[in-house]
Amino acid sequence: MAGPVVVLAGGTGGAKLARGLLDVAGERLVVIANTGDDTEIHGGYVSPDPDLVTFWLADRIDARGWGLRDDTFTVMEELRALGEEVWFSLGDRDLALCLQRARRIAAGMRPTEAADRLRRAFGVPAAVLPMSDSPVRTSVLARGRWHEFQAFMIRERAAGPVDGVEFRGAADAAPTPEVLAALAEASAVIVGPSNPVISIGPMLAVPGLRAALAATPAPVVAVSPLVEGAVVKGPTAAFMAWAGHPLTSDGVAAAYAGLLDGLVADARAESVPTLETDVRLDDAAARRRVAEETLRFALALGRSG
Repeated sequence: MAGPVVVLAGGTGGAKLARGLLDVAGERLVVIANTGDDTEIHGGYVSPDPDLVTFWLADRIDARGWGLRDDTFTVMEELRALGEEVWFSLGDRDLALCLQRARRIAAGMRPTEAADRLRRAFGVPAAVLPMSDSPVRTSVLARGRWHEFQAFMIRERAAGPVDGVEFRGAADAAPTPEVLAALAEASAVIVGPSNPVISIGPMLAVPGLRAALAATPAPVVAVSPLVEGAVVKGPTAAFMAWAGHPLTSDGVAAAYAGLLDGLVADARAESVPTLETDVRLDDAAARRRVAEETLRFALALGRSG
């Protein structure tokens, strides 16, 4: 296994699987992270999914599932005391790194370079790559209005039904040279157990990334985000319903139609070779087990396309 093990990740599920794969693949791990959730707020440039992956890989994720462990919220508390509406809350240390990222990007640094500086500062041996250096922003249509993704999820509490999804800027975006190189050289490509529509969907909406994923010589395997036919966390059900995909293994496979060589799930899919196993990622042992089984399955499958 000479080439990198590449993971496409968005949200908590993708980050958890990446942490398990770090134990298995070490420095060969490359995580391509969704940037459709990015936003600029409180003067900072917030990149939730690349940061979430970095915090997990550094073993610094907070118990609440986002942000840095033991962070404080003094700045947010003071903003509220001064009368500001604070619907998007960042911890003090989290805000500091977002402010630094904003300054670096404003000075001409690529988001990829900023992400690499952060993961090195956190002692992460694996690469964490934004899917593109060009801005892509997920927008959601619900209750007759378009909402920027973070506003929909937090301020609107993801209240549906979902009537539309757009990945604004994706058609004009391109994957970075680092992303293209990772996919071209990969030993295996694993799509994390993320929301197929809003966590992986923005990546697949970038034309060059989808093309590179289709052309990679490595086997491409997805890990299902469903446990016993249900969503573990988040609004995956609403987005899958909007996309016309049932909450089944075949529904997950259909979301990645034409790209997969296999699926890892706790229920067999009829449309694609399936490794049936427990896909819960509740603790370190489970994360490592799922990572090992998924990688072994992918390498045994090879590339069917």
